[in-house]
Amino acid sequence: MHEQGWRACDIAAALGVTRGAVSQWLKTAREAGLAGLAAQPRSGAPRRMSKQDLWLLPDLLSHGAEAYGFTGDVWTCRRVGHVIEQEFDVTYDRKHIARMLKQIGWTPQKPLVRASQRDEGTIAAWRNQVWPEVKKERVWNIANWFSSMNPATTCCRLWHAAMRLKVAHPC
Repeated sequence: MHEQGWRACDIAAALGVTRGAVSQWLKTAREAGLAGLAAQPRSGAPRRMSKQDLWLLPDLLSHGAEAYGFTGDVWTCRRVGHVIEQEFDVTYDRKHIARMLKQIGWTPQKPLVRASQRDEGTIAAWRNQVWPEVKKERVWNIANWFSSMNPATTCCRLWHAAMRLKVAHPC
């Protein structure tokens, strides 16, 4: 476009970019030629852990969390971060550690937090004996919901509920 005599502001408007972008492109074309305008991959930040170290991580984690001095055999992102720092002298954010674990086929685990006073026997007994009785005490149906309402209102509400379920009008 520039070689055809277009001005930078007209090129920017035609391509939907800023005039500054067009100016940078023209400068690059003058200095490096058309090859300078070709797309180039951006490298980003250099890796802090090599790929070999990353693929060694599952082997280290397979020894278990207790082998690294943690209580319980659960791998959280924070614990994996401690292992990475200890073994490879590299620190990462917990969110990045979760991405790394996903990349190598692992998932972080969330430990179950339970009260120390918890009595599993009492809980099991309640679940087997009391809960079934509590569960079947009240049977809910649509009549219980609208028993004290005006029948016209009830009909209208039933009809709206039926329409959501794609059922014919109840009246």
